[in-house]
Amino acid sequence: MKEKLSIVFLALTTVSMLSGCASKSTNIPMTYVSPNEYASLSCSTLENEMRDISQRVATITGQVDKKASADAWQMGVGLVLFWPVLFFLEGGDGALQSDYALLKGKYEAVSKQYNRKGCPDMNTETSKI
Repeated sequence: MKEKLSIVFLALTTVSMLSGCASKSTNIPMTYVSPNEYASLSCSTLENEMRDISQRVATITGQVDKKASADAWQMGVGLVLFWPVLFFLEGGDGALQSDYALLKGKYEAVSKQYNRKGCPDMNTETSKI
């Protein structure tokens, strides 16, 4: 009976720890931002805003994915070598992931407003997030 209880405890601990790891950029949902925040901007200003957001997202994406990979690596080592250490790992999504989600939402809002205004197609150098 004690063996079954310890297996269940270990399984629950593992699941709770895995859910505490940082998320990869592809798994982070965007934060909603209203397109109306950008209603007063001109087409060229909206285009510049999309470029700025794209550049910031490109910078943060690498950092977010690096953090997620490091968390996954620490989790794997902790589970194999000494699982009680896992209680002391930071884990979870932090400010960087929140910033990433907000930038994705801002890009979506600016893009919608750009299309609502009937602005001309953007240059190919700006890619959709």
